[in-house]
Amino acid sequence: MKVLVPVKRVVDANVKVRVKADGSAVELANVKTAMNPFDEIAVEEAIRLKEAGKAEEIIVVSIGPQQAQETLR
Repeated sequence: MKVLVPVKRVVDANVKVRVKADGSAVELANVKTAMNPFDEIAVEEAIRLKEAGKAEEIIVVSIGPQQAQETLR
């Protein structure tokens, strides 16, 4: 069995989120990001499945900017 784990990059929970001056979006410049904690649990569970011999391969994907690769590492 192959296990696919989608991962989302989110603003770190310890960071105070600020809205842009024009109100159009959240200010992301110089903001620390991290893997969504629930996605982290899913990755850990996929690893447990593989270690138990119930999964052959784990595929982790994230759709987003180039910085999303850092989240996967």
